[in-house]
Amino acid sequence: MRLETARLLVREWTDSPADLDRNYDTYRREEVTRWLGAATPLVNREQSPLLMDRRREYYAAHPGYGVWAVEVRATGVVAGSVLLKEMPIPSDGPGRGEIEIGWHLHPDSWGHGYATEAARAVLDHGWALGLTEIHAIARPDNAPSLSVMRRLGMTRVGRTDRWYDLDAEHYMITRPGW
Repeated sequence: MRLETARLLVREWTDSPADLDRNYDTYRREEVTRWLGAATPLVNREQSPLLMDRRREYYAAHPGYGVWAVEVRATGVVAGSVLLKEMPIPSDGPGRGEIEIGWHLHPDSWGHGYATEAARAVLDHGWALGLTEIHAIARPDNAPSLSVMRRLGMTRVGRTDRWYDLDAEHYMITRPGW
């Protein structure tokens, strides 16, 4: 999977040293992982290849979906991740196949509009897959992610604890023209 925007390349993560280092440096940070539900920061770089393996398994099992690297085209630096994937089975019973969009950026890439730009490309990708609605959740105090959701044109559904054992704001967008 490869998507291009004016400034970004959205692509699969690789086992290159640069990707492994950047993945570790992003997901080792509490200021990133504290927003990710039950996620805990990576403890050492050796965990990075294991995370890449899980992503590849997901790509293979769910064509068109995954957690992808967001690379800044001008520098080649990975700003973070963007995702499109099925949400976990909710705490209140069986899910109905809700598809989630999300973003996890390295702190040095915050405030540049990369999350919104990458997410717009992934939304277009989701519509091309035939999706009719896409969901996003964020902790209520995660103002930057909530702002991205609003910039994407997502509509607030309300507060929920259905996914990730997390009290979250739930947003949704429907396919244009649906």
